[in-house]
Amino acid sequence: MSRRPRILITPWRRAVPTYLGERTVLDALDPAYAGRVVEAGGLPLIASRPPKEAAELVAELLDLADGLLVSGGGDVDPATYGSARENVQDEEPAADAWELELLRGAGERGLPTLAICRGAQLLAVAHGGALAQHLPAALGHRELESMTADEILSARHPVTIRPGSRLHRALGADSLEVNTIHHHAIADPGDLEVTATAAGGVIEAIEPRGPWPALGVQWHPEKMEDPVQRALFIQLVERAREAAGVPA
Repeated sequence: MSRRPRILITPWRRAVPTYLGERTVLDALDPAYAGRVVEAGGLPLIASRPPKEAAELVAELLDLADGLLVSGGGDVDPATYGSARENVQDEEPAADAWELELLRGAGERGLPTLAICRGAQLLAVAHGGALAQHLPAALGHRELESMTADEILSARHPVTIRPGSRLHRALGADSLEVNTIHHHAIADPGDLEVTATAAGGVIEAIEPRGPWPALGVQWHPEKMEDPVQRALFIQLVERAREAAGVPA
């Protein structure tokens, strides 16, 4: 029987004002993530982080999924990659631990994976990498706090893609314009390959050297209308379909 490949998506836990109080804790997710997965032919499953004592649910969740999408969110706690705190906002160590376990479990299973922004940074950390906690203005990076929402969403910068990489095959492009909605970046990819860079050598995309069909991108493709960006979600769903043996 034909069905849509099931794509597990991580939300980000936030304290927001509701009728229950000014800081009601909710799991939040930009609907664009699920929308892009559906457009690509997948079925989005939102994976809320369980209590600490239920961490063994990682294996059960991954057993249900045909693919994994690790979304954006707050900064990764520098303690996860052995660095001192310098320029950190909205960090959540429990979320880091949970999503690192999901990424490591996906790697062990060979589960098709797309890691976006914070997700790409965690993918690097899971493979022995580390982050830079500040991008200098000399590289053309503006502080997000100094920009309006429209400026953040419309700002673009070019990235160069390595020929022969999974990313290159997915996008069919040697370079493209992407958004910049982050202030940390991957400084050391660990044992992963760097497959796209921006000005000054800023790492924009990473992927495993082996057969695991995973990609990490520093930008937010779900927030861009460029049809080329949809290819990242199409590849995720198609690899998930193949891995699960789900007929088209």
